[in-house]
Amino acid sequence: MSDRKIIKVRDVMKDHFIEMEGLMTVQDAIRALQKEDAHTLIIKKRHDDDEYGIVVLGDIAKKVLAKDRSPSRVNLYEIMTKPVMSVSPHMDIRYCARLFDQFGLASAPVQEHGKVIGVVTYQEIVLHGLIEELD
Repeated sequence: MSDRKIIKVRDVMKDHFIEMEGLMTVQDAIRALQKEDAHTLIIKKRHDDDEYGIVVLGDIAKKVLAKDRSPSRVNLYEIMTKPVMSVSPHMDIRYCARLFDQFGLASAPVQEHGKVIGVVTYQEIVLHGLIEELD
C-alpha cells in the first residue's frame, strides 16, 4: 500500500465560475470573462431535464473569430458543447487527467448532486495538484 496522498478534484477546482444563459451573446460572454478573468463559461440548464453546456475561449476563437462572425450576433447556444462531460469532486486528479486525455478535454465542470459546484482544468490539476503532492 502506498503512502502517497490522494488529491481530489475538490482540492484543486475553482469554485468561482461564470454561469450564463445560452441565449446570451458571445459579446456578453467576452465581457463577463474579462471582468472575472476567467476562461470557462458554464451554460445553465433551461429546465430540470436539460443538461449543462460549456464554452471555453477556444470555442470562441474557432467558431466566431476564425469564421469572422460577429460576437454580438452569435448566441452561446450556437457554439457551446452540450451535453458536457463533468467530473465528481471526489475523483483523484490523476484519473481526471486521464479522462481529459482520453476525451480531448481541457476543462470540465465539477458536479455534485446534479449541480455544478466548480470547474477544473489542466491548469488546476498541474499547478495546484502536483505542487501539493511535491510538498
